[in-house]
Amino acid sequence: MGARLLGLGTDAIGYVAADREGRMRTEELEAALRRAGASPTIVWLQAGDLNTGIFDPFERACRVAHDAGAWVHIDGAFGLWAATSARYRHLLAGASEADSWATDGHKWLNLPFDSGLVFVAHPSAHRAAFAQEASYSVPREGLRNQKDWNPEWSRRGRGFAAYAAIRALGRSGIGAIVDRCCAHADRLVKAIGALPGAEIVAAPTINQGLVRFLSADGDHDRATDAVIRRIEAEGVAWFGGATWRGMRVMRISVCNWRTTDRDVEQALDAVSTALSAVARDGGETALA
Repeated sequence: MGARLLGLGTDAIGYVAADREGRMRTEELEAALRRAGASPTIVWLQAGDLNTGIFDPFERACRVAHDAGAWVHIDGAFGLWAATSARYRHLLAGASEADSWATDGHKWLNLPFDSGLVFVAHPSAHRAAFAQEASYSVPREGLRNQKDWNPEWSRRGRGFAAYAAIRALGRSGIGAIVDRCCAHADRLVKAIGALPGAEIVAAPTINQGLVRFLSADGDHDRATDAVIRRIEAEGVAWFGGATWRGMRVMRISVCNWRTTDRDVEQALDAVSTALSAVARDGGETALA
């Protein structure tokens, strides 16, 4: 999406091979950078993959990228908030070496949906990308004009909601939400994976995990989608479907501060009920 918005086009995107969990292989990154040569290059790393919650090897990847003269950006929609948790912040080792970072306030802070946050380590490069001088715009010494730092010249004060939430919760408060959500996700994935006819595809690194449901006829993709539809129809819990490494899976993600142990129990009951219902419905699929 970013390449299209900037007019670079998707042909400018090169993909780097990852390991089985989705973590970038730095030796493959080195090879890709050699192929790119002197072309201006951005290396895009992930902190908390949307499906598995995995984190790229930031220390090594940043060093490799910077040695090649590339800019390093970290997409941390979920994962950057792990920095508030004493239990999970080690996953971000080396992330401070990146040139820019992005995260979402609407996830773990539960802010309005359009509350994205971007951080750039180099103010001059940041301003140069957006500033546009006009004869009617009178610069003032020491004034930070918002139009010089983002693509929108006029917008509402989105930052206030983020400021208020961070001030109210503090590092420890956000960290407690992170820890609690991660614990709930871990419990959900393990408990669902233990059900007959279910298996764990990716155990949570933080608050994301993947499971799938098995069919006696081998059509596990069909079985997985059938169980997801049953769960959604019950209205107790919502789990989205996704495709991971060519297979259909059910994605589990917990990021709401209001989620309780009781909510997790109800969600598990809903999954178990849906799984049993699909197993009984031979017209939809038959589960092993």
